[in-house]
Amino acid sequence: MDIILFLIFLAACFGAAGTGATFPPGEWYQKLAKPRWTPPNWVFPVMWTTIYLLISFAAGRVAGLEGSAYAMAFWAAQIAFNALWTPIFFGLRRLKGALFVMVFLWLSVLGCVVSHWLLDFWAGLAMLPYLIWVSVAGMLNFAVVRLNPSVEPLDLSKL
Repeated sequence: MDIILFLIFLAACFGAAGTGATFPPGEWYQKLAKPRWTPPNWVFPVMWTTIYLLISFAAGRVAGLEGSAYAMAFWAAQIAFNALWTPIFFGLRRLKGALFVMVFLWLSVLGCVVSHWLLDFWAGLAMLPYLIWVSVAGMLNFAVVRLNPSVEPLDLSKL
């Protein structure tokens, strides 16, 4: 693994994580009805930190390999959708819009798992927790939409 590539991918992850600091869940999210199986709040930063380290490791292993174009394209797509989801869900409070983004995030992560796996066993394995976590997050997003049908998106005209 190329450590410089790892650090570049980790910096991209920090950029995506920055949306979480910019658009924190806050009181609005706490008041939403959520399913019983919603993970406790402390789980989210632990999982995202772990996932960002793993996916940076995976990308660092395959980026320099011949035939890695699809793996890197999927990696770029997933980090873009990852960064986009938080401002849509927490910033704009567009629960259904965030679910739409989640579908593309899940598909791009699946593409990462497959394309990384085909190039490097350890890189593919490192991507699996991300697919599992995004699956849980997608189900949670769907459940929150279903349990909160009357939630209105943030009215930007009042800002």
